[in-house]
Amino acid sequence: MAQNKMRPVDEVLRGKLEFKLAKVIAPKLTGWQLSLFVWSQGSFLFGKLIKSKLLRMNNLPQCLREIIISDAPMYQPEYPANQAPEIAVKNFLDESDPKERVAFALEHLPARQSHFQDDSPPFLYWKIRDYVEAYTTGRVTPTQVAERIIATVEEAKKRSPSLVYFISFLSEDVRKQATESTERYKKGTALSVLDGVPLAVKDDIDCLPHPSTAGTKWLPQVREVKEDAVSIARLRSCGMMMIGKAVMHELGMGTTGSNPHHGTARNPHDLGRYTGGSSSGPGAIVASGLCPVALGTDVGGSIRIPSSLCGNIGLKPTFGRITNEGLFCVGWSMESSGPIASSTEDALLVYAAMVGSHPTDKLHSWPLPPCVPDLNVGFQAIMGSLKLGKYSDWFNSTFEKEVAEVCNKSLNLIFETFGTETKEIILPELDEIKIAHLCTVGSEYVSGLAGYDTKLLKELSLEVQGTLGLFKEFTALDYLSSQKIRRRAMYFYMQAFESVDVIVTPTTGTTAPVISSAALTVGESDLTTVGITYK
Repeated sequence: MAQNKMRPVDEVLRGKLEFKLAKVIAPKLTGWQLSLFVWSQGSFLFGKLIKSKLLRMNNLPQCLREIIISDAPMYQPEYPANQAPEIAVKNFLDESDPKERVAFALEHLPARQSHFQDDSPPFLYWKIRDYVEAYTTGRVTPTQVAERIIATVEEAKKRSPSLVYFISFLSEDVRKQATESTERYKKGTALSVLDGVPLAVKDDIDCLPHPSTAGTKWLPQVREVKEDAVSIARLRSCGMMMIGKAVMHELGMGTTGSNPHHGTARNPHDLGRYTGGSSSGPGAIVASGLCPVALGTDVGGSIRIPSSLCGNIGLKPTFGRITNEGLFCVGWSMESSGPIASSTEDALLVYAAMVGSHPTDKLHSWPLPPCVPDLNVGFQAIMGSLKLGKYSDWFNSTFEKEVAEVCNKSLNLIFETFGTETKEIILPELDEIKIAHLCTVGSEYVSGLAGYDTKLLKELSLEVQGTLGLFKEFTALDYLSSQKIRRRAMYFYMQAFESVDVIVTPTTGTTAPVISSAALTVGESDLTTVGITYK
């Protein structure tokens, strides 16, 4: 009997490629059906049968257990540094002071034209440099901004439906930070262009004086926050005003943002729809105009999905570019923290402050020095010189065809405006990569939670309990096969980047899903929607 075997990667690229990306097959459950599903997973009679059936329906055993993969495993992203010089970028030192990095990034942004027309401070959708101009000219103070934010958060709770933004929000702490920033502006000693700018923080990133719940009810009982995460400390040294810990999908284990413990963030553009997750609160806060930037974390889309569904800019930095020290990190080989912002410029300024690897990160990634684009010179020429890579079969495979249509129009507009070339590329084995990603993140979550009391884990939402139950079915063979596929994926992408600078695709394959009423109180499991949200 012939044994299935994955072809060598170079042979795959030379051969004829058949596009394949299967939809996740799973029931949509809430209420008593979800309770029954979670109970049955733990049942001696039915649990193994149900979970094995679900995994086989979604081709996991066929992809990871019933095929020979000769490639060596890759346990963390490894990528050779690109030695080709990039045009119109400016490098800075990884270890330099955050304030110096922010000033360096600001220096290479185009000059800003003031758009203030009258004395009324609208605040809505101000960018970072709008705040700075308002502060330095005396139009408003950080204290006035803080009071406006506090009033808005309180008002949001009283609305029907109520708008959930934060898990922890301490008005007096916000006032204290604002008072200190106001005094600095009065004395002409502002720390940086970020001084007094409000920032929301996802609740799996440590930020004093708040606890970190990661969206659970129990984590602060067993994990004390003793200091800021390194990324928060860097931003605080620049004077940013940390306004609170934003709501999130519990443990980051979902792409909708549903959280029956602390409340579900609603999409500001349509209150009947999800924001996307797992950085749901940060996405909603920026989209509502409450502050120009928020911090999220991302393993498989948790910054990018809410940014897409809420109309924000989201940046998941290269793995290892920003240290994860001070994060409640359970997706340890893929997780990054990064900004969700109302503009690319604001994302760049906050990224410049956050950036900086842990020494051990450099052992596997060998990154070049961090850099910022020099947008003061030849922007038209820079954009025109870029080569965009598009795998059309993948690009156009969105669940809602309108998503692909709008994204294709965007590419056409970029070409018409800048002359930017789009080149056809191929990216093999996308279905296998998706399965390997699921197995990797699932295995890492199970490992990361293994030391916690099972009584605490039973306090997780039904959705997360059900997902963890499936994750526990992954074997050592599954995990090792997934890391072999990771190596193949890295090779395919590096080959694509030999001929293009950027790979373009819709961020999500669908628009924001509708929130069901039952999901608000007990949560819901909808793995099919999770699958079509990823792109």
